[in-house]
Amino acid sequence: MNHRRIGILGGTFDPIHRGHLDVGTAAESALSLDRLFVIPSQAPPHRAAPHASSFHRFAMVALTVAGRPAWRASDLELRTPPPSYTASTLKQFHARGYAPRELFFLIGADAFAEIESWKDYPALLGYAHFAVLSRPGHPVQSLPVQMPHLARLMTNPAVGPETFDTPSIILIDASTADVSSTGIRELRGQGRPITGLVDPGVQQHIEQHGLYTSRLPGRRAMDQQPDPAAGRLHGEG
Repeated sequence: MNHRRIGILGGTFDPIHRGHLDVGTAAESALSLDRLFVIPSQAPPHRAAPHASSFHRFAMVALTVAGRPAWRASDLELRTPPPSYTASTLKQFHARGYAPRELFFLIGADAFAEIESWKDYPALLGYAHFAVLSRPGHPVQSLPVQMPHLARLMTNPAVGPETFDTPSIILIDASTADVSSTGIRELRGQGRPITGLVDPGVQQHIEQHGLYTSRLPGRRAMDQQPDPAAGRLHGEG
């Protein structure tokens, strides 16, 4: 029996960048995803508020997914009270009729290494497949050694997504851009270009609205708060 294959890519997306795109594209190809929901978080737990407003972050995600037929921008977490927990988001997908075996939660290897600190761990690993992708300096090949207690759950996309009847940890070795949201914000603050680091539509949005620079008047306080962890693909405490 064929099941739906639904990808979920969450994060602060402050802003969404080429690294996020590479992760989504690699997973879409490796797992033959039918749909990929890109979900900006309301506020990550135990971290400073995002620099850009929810409006701007959702707008940038929407601009990024435009032209990608299987991708959808979702405001699911923006419509729920903070903080944004992955466990709660996956449970909302269950309530909408998606079985855990149909869900593929995309995450960078660096963030997955801290999965034990996430809400509802270890039950969380049964809420969906976790598709873990290599990030610069964090290859997925190191995870079985780094996390031997989870090695029995780890597999690779070569077995074919149609065989994933129970949630597993799928290791995807793919090249993803060495880009971070923090780095992009720093470049903007220095007045330097960010061409090629974000989707062209996102770059235009950032420049038109004066995001991530304090030189323009009328900046909201939330747009100026530090967020040292916002460059990660997804993480929570």
